[in-house]
Amino acid sequence: MAEFQAPTGTFDVLPPASARYERLVALFAAHVGRAGYGLVVSPMFEELGVFQRVGESTDVVRKEMYDFEDKGGRRIALRPEGTASVVRAFVQHRPTPPFKAWYVAPNFRYERPQAGRYRQHHQVGIEALGTDDPDLDVEVVALLADFYKQLGLTRVTLKLNSLGDAQCRPAYRQALVAHFTTKTLCDEHKDRIEANPLRILDCKREPCRAASADAPLQIDHLCEPCKAHFDTVQHGLADLGVPYTLAPRLVRGLDYYTRTTFEFAAEALGSAQDAVGGGGRYDGLAESLGGPPTPGIGFGAGIERILLACDAEGVFPAPTTTIDVFVMDTTGGAGARRTAAALRQVGIRADRAFDHRSWKAQMKAAVRSGAPLIVSIEPEGWTLRAADGDREPTTPETVVDHVRKRLQ
Repeated sequence: MAEFQAPTGTFDVLPPASARYERLVALFAAHVGRAGYGLVVSPMFEELGVFQRVGESTDVVRKEMYDFEDKGGRRIALRPEGTASVVRAFVQHRPTPPFKAWYVAPNFRYERPQAGRYRQHHQVGIEALGTDDPDLDVEVVALLADFYKQLGLTRVTLKLNSLGDAQCRPAYRQALVAHFTTKTLCDEHKDRIEANPLRILDCKREPCRAASADAPLQIDHLCEPCKAHFDTVQHGLADLGVPYTLAPRLVRGLDYYTRTTFEFAAEALGSAQDAVGGGGRYDGLAESLGGPPTPGIGFGAGIERILLACDAEGVFPAPTTTIDVFVMDTTGGAGARRTAAALRQVGIRADRAFDHRSWKAQMKAAVRSGAPLIVSIEPEGWTLRAADGDREPTTPETVVDHVRKRLQ
């Protein structure tokens, strides 16, 4: 066993499996790019206060955040989620709204590792700031639904809710407090009813689940503007053919959500850990980070959990190789050096043998590479070999054209 290993709750991804991550991110970038979203790269750590704005009463802030004092005496936290950093960047740089951004980034949470949920995990996501038009909600939700389709996933369901706003939520909050005060709750929440009763709706422990079964619903307490907003979102999703199920107890795990809230679940995972992405509107977050009142909405989707769902459905497989051609050379190595370089220059992925190994050893390396084509350079001539056993002679002058033709 190696002296040092990846820390608990983290993992290494090696080629060729890592190419699957690359393909997923490239597919996501192209998909959301067609809707006008541009890449934002933000620091993996921020001042602690940036992430405290996601909710002091949430498990993310209270229990799971990696925070520390740096050598300059500043309180720093590793990014536990993607939205706060993008909104902080928006507030700092003030790009012209509507601002539409996408990101891919590692997130860090100290929690018990579970299937597809790690202490360092990776997310893709989008954020859109500058308008409270419910059609933007429809666009954001539909983009994630269509992304799953592009991966080949067919057993992903959308759960939809509205959490109201600053006008109607206070009355709903008091209704929840009154309800839960008469109930038996889990040890964590029984003394925290006043702090944030919505967290109880999100609790998976049996006492809280039982207490929430007949709890008041936000959807029944929406003010007229929130109700009209939510109605438009539902009509818009129906118009685009995006199926959904109303989930009136869906609150997700962060306090900044307002109005539209949503989550996608992968039925093929068949467990409580089936969420593969979600998000919602956060119309007060920019203001809480020192910016002007700016409505916003976005989502985050965990790459590891998505890939587990793909495995469960047998779609979006990991590639078996990272190269198209393997070049082996028993004439000294110059031919392999020049051929590999020439192939790469025209966009063909090529690798080669090193160390002047025997023909047999090089052939083993070529087969192990998984490349569909092999260029064999021997004293008696050059040969292009296919994985199916087909062979054809080639030359230094024609090898690139021969390879390109075979790969078409």
